[in-house]
Order: sequence, then structure tokens, then C-alpha cells
Amino acid sequence: MTDNVLSLSSVPLHTQLRDVLRARILDGEYPQDSQMPSESELGALFKVSRITVRQALGDLQKEGLIFKIHGKGTFVAKPKTFQNVSTLQGLAESMTGRGYEVINRLRSFKFIAADKLVAERLQVAEGETVAQIKRVRLINREPISLEITYLPKAIGERLEKADLVTRDIFLILENDCGLALGHADLAIDAVLADSDLTQALNVEAGSPIMRIERLTHDAAGVPVDFEHLYYRGDAFQYRLRIDRQKGAQA
Repeated sequence: MTDNVLSLSSVPLHTQLRDVLRARILDGEYPQDSQMPSESELGALFKVSRITVRQALGDLQKEGLIFKIHGKGTFVAKPKTFQNVSTLQGLAESMTGRGYEVINRLRSFKFIAADKLVAERLQVAEGETVAQIKRVRLINREPISLEITYLPKAIGERLEKADLVTRDIFLILENDCGLALGHADLAIDAVLADSDLTQALNVEAGSPIMRIERLTHDAAGVPVDFEHLYYRGDAFQYRLRIDRQKGAQA
């Protein structure tokens, strides 16, 4: 496939066009807040019908990558991504299925002495050696979260040579380490960005940051993964569904 020519494959033309336009948005060829070419211009550029263009743009709008202003045209958006936490999933596992690109920037992997909180959560002795992994998670090439993960030493040693740049830790634990994950306990609060967070997430000092403490257990209920997840408040949401439990009628 050349830059502006779609291939004669089994993949529908609107899907091919959507993928090309998405890549150009992510690569910055169509920058945030810039105006996209018109439907007729895109049709002429890629030699496809206006219906094909509309389908491709419709998909990108559903993904939150573009928005339309009546009478003015289509523009590149700054999407506020979200993760549904009704099920236990890693970020990439949740986001890539909806068309987002998730990559990781590994900041550090080291073994440290567990402080009181980490020891309590992982049910190890204070001062015992645990693995600490720091990663910046990027969605559509933009830093969204800083993830600090603590694992028991034996599990951490198995992750030393794992692909932590492109894979979720949950999937590594399940597929590489053979651990059956069971459930996670979450606590959510807010903090202000310190120097480490401003550097990692490219935000101003004092910006609001959503902090999530997550303790994941295996199927037997043993804690295997303790994390602090710091999300940019302007770019990410956690969503969940809560059903009302009906009790006895008053």
C-alpha cells in the first residue's frame, strides 16, 4: 500500500482508510486541534467514495480521535480515554481492543527492600527483597499514567527478561509465569503532581493526578502484584457499573 492508495485486499476500504488516517493522527501529520481534509478531499486523495470516507471518519469519531463542528468541518481531538474496571484487565488489554495504541516506557526495574506498606500488601516481612517496576504508559503516543509495580522476589525474577515495553504485566503473569489471577482490591484518591510525576506525565507541577492503589491476588487469594497507578486527570477516566442490591422492603 502506498501512502495514498488503498490495497485490493479482503479488508474493507473504509477500515483501511480509518487505519491510515488514525496512523497519521498518531504520528502528528494531522496535529491536535488541526482541521482534517474535507470528505471530498479525502475521497479524491485516496480514490474512494464519499460513503467510504464517512464510514472511516465515523469510526475515528467513535474512538474520540476527531470531532465535527457543524458548518466548519472535522478536527483532530484530544481524546479523554477511559478504562472499564468492572473486569480485571491490564491497560493495553482493555484499550487495544477499542482501537487505541498502548506502549510502555520502562523507567526502571530493580530489587528493593519492602517498606511497611508494600510488605503489608504483599504479605512479606518488612525489609524483604521485592521487585519494583516503574513504567510510563502511553496511549496514542501520549503519556497517560505512571505505573509503579511491586512483586514478590520470586515472581520479579521471572519478569526480568520479559517484554515490559509492549506487554501488560497481567498477561505476562498468566501466560509466562502460569499464574491464575483471581481478583483485585482497588482504592482511588487524588494527589498533586510532584517533580517525578511532572517529568513522567509531562504535566505542570501541582496538576491533579488520579491515584489508584491496586492489589491483585491469584486464584487462591494470595497477593501477587501491588501497584500505585498515577493517571493524568485531564486525559483519563476509570468507569464502572454498579448494580443496586435490593433488600427487604421497608
